[in-house]
Amino acid sequence: MAAMTSTSSAAAPGTVSADSHLTLHYRISLVESGEDVISTFGGRPATLQLGVGQLAEPLERCLIGLAEGTRASFELAPAQAFGERNPALLQALTRAAFDANAGGDTDYRPGDAVEFPAPDGGRYAGVLMELDERRALFDFNHPLAGRPIRFEVEILGIL
Repeated sequence: MAAMTSTSSAAAPGTVSADSHLTLHYRISLVESGEDVISTFGGRPATLQLGVGQLAEPLERCLIGLAEGTRASFELAPAQAFGERNPALLQALTRAAFDANAGGDTDYRPGDAVEFPAPDGGRYAGVLMELDERRALFDFNHPLAGRPIRFEVEILGIL
């Protein structure tokens, strides 16, 4: 991790482990602009379980070992967070394939996230970059791929 700062209250009863249930406040912001992507500070805290996909795995790693009452901030380079942008994840579909898989009854515009069925029965999403009568161009990179982020947390409770 590029940088971490933390403050902790006195004598914490427990620490975060790989399968902890947590109540916490967290914020993800962009390092270059300081713009918040998501924040629970000032609102209701989040409650989640680590290790089951409720929080991105790189962010979970930042929490391991933190004590209840800790407030910490981590600056993560793209490779430490959501990865570098992968040009191979820009994919073009024919307009016919797009309409058949995305549901032709919806009016999609560039910038919209579109879900597709996966071969295993699940779903995956891409951001529509371009759409015309011949094709649809999608970016299947994570929206934060290639961007350094700041991940700030306050551990309120560990169950």
